[in-house]
Amino acid sequence: MNKVKIAIVGASGYSGEELVKRLAEHPLVELGCLTSRQHAGKKASEVFGWIGQHSPLANLEFSEPDLTLLASQGIAFAFLALPHGVASEFALPLLEQGIKVIDLSADFRVKDAAVYKYFYKHEHPVPALLKKSVYGLPEAYRDQIRRAELVACPGCYPTSILLPLLPVVRARMIRPSSIIVNSLSGVSGAGRKADVDLLFVECNESARPYGLPGHRHLSEIEQEISDAAGEQVRIQFAPHLIPLNRGIVTTIHAEPVKELTVDSLEEVYQTAYGPDRFIRLLGSRRYPDVKDVAFTNRAEIAWRVDSRTGRVILMSALDNLVKGAAGQAIQCFNIMNGWDEGIGLGT
Repeated sequence: MNKVKIAIVGASGYSGEELVKRLAEHPLVELGCLTSRQHAGKKASEVFGWIGQHSPLANLEFSEPDLTLLASQGIAFAFLALPHGVASEFALPLLEQGIKVIDLSADFRVKDAAVYKYFYKHEHPVPALLKKSVYGLPEAYRDQIRRAELVACPGCYPTSILLPLLPVVRARMIRPSSIIVNSLSGVSGAGRKADVDLLFVECNESARPYGLPGHRHLSEIEQEISDAAGEQVRIQFAPHLIPLNRGIVTTIHAEPVKELTVDSLEEVYQTAYGPDRFIRLLGSRRYPDVKDVAFTNRAEIAWRVDSRTGRVILMSALDNLVKGAAGQAIQCFNIMNGWDEGIGLGT
C-alpha cells in the first residue's frame, strides 16, 4: 500500500510534537513537511532531543509554513497544530489545493459564527467553512469523518466531558439543564508557551480553578450536548489546573429524568461504546485514573448513582495530548483513509 504524504503545520508545540512522534511510526505515513516559524531552518533532531542521529527524522528540517510548497510536495493531508485564530488562515488555501485538513485548534469546532465570536472575542475569518467542518469525535461522528475534507478535532476538556455525557443525554436519562462539570487538567493543556502562570514554581504543589464562569470550550461542549438533547442547553463547567504534565480527569453531576441504576447506565454505555477499542468502561467497579491512560489514546469512563441525593455521577480520564489532541486527530486520519483506527496508536 502506498504511503500517504502529510504535513504537520505548527509541529513544535506539545500537540505538534506528539503528532510527530506517532506519525513517524505510522506504517502508512510519509512525513513530508514540518513547519514552525520559530524553528524554521533547524533540523528536527535539534528541536526534539528524543530524535536520535540515525533516525529517519534526524535530517528533516522545519520550514516556514509555505502553502504553495505544500501542494508542490504532493502533500495529501495537513494536520494543523496551531493556536486558535491562526489555523483558520491556513484551512481554506489548503482545501482549495485539494489537501484535506485535520485541525487541532478550536477554529472550526463551533458551527455558529456568533457563538465563536462571543467565546473567542473576534470575528471568524472564514465563517463559510464552519458548516462544512466535521466535529472530530470518532465515537460520535465516525461516518461523517469518513467522508470529511475538514475535520475539527475536539478540545481535551470537551472530549473528557462529551464521551461520558452524550450516551445518557441521547437516551434522555438525565436533565441536561442540571449538568455540573468539574475537570482537572495537566499543565501541557495550556500549550507550549511562556506564561508566568504556567511556570514550574507557580504550578508545582498548586491546584487552582480558572476560566470561570465562561471557559471558551463551553462553546463546543454546549453545542454538542444541545444537538444530542434536541434543545438549547447551558451547563456549569469549572476547569482546574493541577501539577501534572499531562492528563485530564472529569467528574459530572446531573439529575436523572427517572430513577436510574448502575445496571441501566451500563446498558447504555455498552450500546454506545462496547465495540470501541479506545473507550474503557469501568462502570461502578473502579474510578478513572490519569496514570492508567497516560501516553495512550484511551479514555476511561465510570459512573455511580447516589442513592442519598438521587443524582447521577459520571467520571472520565484521558491523556490531553493523545486522546484529547494528537491521538484523536490520528484516529480521525485513519478513518478518513478507510484504515484500521488504531494504526499508529497502540492498543
